[in-house]
Amino acid sequence: MRRIPLFILLLSSVALTACGTSKAVKEAPPVERPAEQIYAEAMEAAKAKEFTKARGLFEEVERQHPYSDLATESQIKSAEISYKALRYDEAMIAIDKFVELHPGHPQVAYALYLKAMCHYEQISDVMRDQDMTQQAMDGFDAVVKRFPDSEYAREASLKIDLTRDHLAGKEMEIGRYYQKKSEFNAAINRFKTVTDQYQTTSHAAEALHRLVESYTALGLKDEAMRVAIVLGYNYPGSRWYKDTYNLLEPSQRAKLRDNRSWVDRNVSSLLKPE
Repeated sequence: MRRIPLFILLLSSVALTACGTSKAVKEAPPVERPAEQIYAEAMEAAKAKEFTKARGLFEEVERQHPYSDLATESQIKSAEISYKALRYDEAMIAIDKFVELHPGHPQVAYALYLKAMCHYEQISDVMRDQDMTQQAMDGFDAVVKRFPDSEYAREASLKIDLTRDHLAGKEMEIGRYYQKKSEFNAAINRFKTVTDQYQTTSHAAEALHRLVESYTALGLKDEAMRVAIVLGYNYPGSRWYKDTYNLLEPSQRAKLRDNRSWVDRNVSSLLKPE
């Protein structure tokens, strides 16, 4: 009796497997359902924090019912889900699409606020690049300017203050670095950025004190005195004014302490408006 070669048996096995695969039943396409039903399921999934499922269902509303009101609503909901899932890039892409397709929609203010929040949530500490901080501030600013009466304008304004404080902190960090290296001119530029552009932030008083320190180190006593005047006028009870006062020479301290009228006459020309 002749034996069947082993390689023939192997080939036969592969052929049978391939035939079985080719006859596999293809997955049926999703059954078309009412938009309201799919949307309700999506909302339930979102409530249960099943973000992947929810996003898929919102996308299904758009696919099956592209011209319905719920399709439009699903676009912004899909962006919101991506934001909650920390998928910020996907959220911003969805928001840009929504705003482009529906520029007059009542939800545009919310969409722009949500996009700004995507940047805001990615803000890093002051030791790192602050591009996200700037983009967040620009985004919140757009909400306030375009939709000043919206419910998101007030929250956006608060976030602007926080981002400005963060940007000022970055300038201070760099300024202190230059100051420690005795690169006083570079430090002065950074501190002046804070006093000129971020004078309402929590860093303003320290920036003025650091300017006094830097000017004093360079031997620019008149400049140091001028900045000390502004610091004493605006933050008389702060620790930074106390440090500045101790840094000044006795004659300069006396001018600040005993000649208040002179300070009042000159301070208006030294203070820059917001």
